Amino acid sequence: MELTRTELMPGVWLSCLRSDKFKTACMSLSLLTQLRRETAAMNALIPYVLRRGTTRYGDMEAISARLDELYGTAIEPVVRRIGEIQCLGFYLSLPEAAFLPGKQDILRDASALLGEMLLSPATRGGLLLPRYVDSEKEKMLDVIRSRVNDKRSYSLFRCLEEMCCYEDFSVGRLGGEAECQAIHYQKLTRQYRKLLLESPIEIFYCGRSPEQQVISALRDALITLPRGEIDSDIGTEIRMNALEEQPRLVEEAMDVTQGKLVIGFRLGECMEEPDLAALYVFNAAFGGGTTSKLFMNVREKLSLCYYASSLVDVHKGLLLVSSGIEFSNFEAAKGEIFAQLEAMRRGEISQEELEAARSGVASDLRSLVDSQGELEGYYLAQALDGEGCSPLELAELAENVSREELMAVANSLDCDLIYFLKGSGETGGEEDTDAE
Repeated sequence: MELTRTELMPGVWLSCLRSDKFKTACMSLSLLTQLRRETAAMNALIPYVLRRGTTRYGDMEAISARLDELYGTAIEPVVRRIGEIQCLGFYLSLPEAAFLPGKQDILRDASALLGEMLLSPATRGGLLLPRYVDSEKEKMLDVIRSRVNDKRSYSLFRCLEEMCCYEDFSVGRLGGEAECQAIHYQKLTRQYRKLLLESPIEIFYCGRSPEQQVISALRDALITLPRGEIDSDIGTEIRMNALEEQPRLVEEAMDVTQGKLVIGFRLGECMEEPDLAALYVFNAAFGGGTTSKLFMNVREKLSLCYYASSLVDVHKGLLLVSSGIEFSNFEAAKGEIFAQLEAMRRGEISQEELEAARSGVASDLRSLVDSQGELEGYYLAQALDGEGCSPLELAELAENVSREELMAVANSLDCDLIYFLKGSGETGGEEDTDAE
């Protein structure tokens, strides 16, 4: 697999990964914009409204019929947050022409439909259709409101919201409920046109078609794309240290039977020149798998929790430890989590632990090449971070991470916030049996 990068038109970049590995091709188109509370919900809603109908195919039934004509091609809205950049657009999956009867240029036809969906939505008087906007807004409100139903992910969200309360990162990828509720079709139309004019656009293609064929199909599909002054001043602010000298404690009470403890760390000075391989291997050794210190000690050996794991966000420079505990085990579980971090700071990492973390990360990275969806997400993040390392190259680096490099990451961590979701004292709380 060889990746090439081409600027199709001002601010529109194509990453083309030529591969004969799959029987389908994939393509994504992402408009990039700064994550802001006042616009996040509008931005997130746009691809869902655009997916409802175009000038030629006025509703989803007509679009579905056209996709059937394209041998089951699929186009779905996608909204992501990578660091403090909001990425909104579409993910397209289409069959490879080599496996289809006849000589239909499926890539060109599918690209044309993608371009029409982006640039020629169904409108009335030049405005997005109110019934489509209102319908999709209600669906998005349901998704935003349902966040609280999964207490594990909700507690992670709340930790980040409080930890990054003065940063754009506190905003979820879909924005907030109040901002979503306030969306009106006229205002949404203005925001949609603004994004087309100003947003950088990243396109990813993975398949068998030659690069020039992909470029030709996309340039024709996007020929009417309006381009103004491209807003290239988007990015992620990385705070190196905690907001206060002592970690902040945020407690929230709900009618639950299992407590949720989340500890948020800033990655600190190691983000000045981040070593992705070392960060991934550190996370794996600390809490990223069943051989990690948190799993083996806090959960298995001491039975202080139902689960204990860590996750790292290399784009924003954060590491979160998440644990499900009995309410009475708050202090003990918290203390043992910090004790395991201190052990890593002292270099108390056995060769077996180090090898397991290295091989786990390397295996996960190598498995990316078996999934076009995973490759798409990986290379989009690489494009935003300005990196040029393939999954296989990063896997090789991971296999050579040293104990000293893990110690350096551990000693760079700075605890910022401790979030605890505890019981409200009411009876009949939800049953929560999370486990690794």
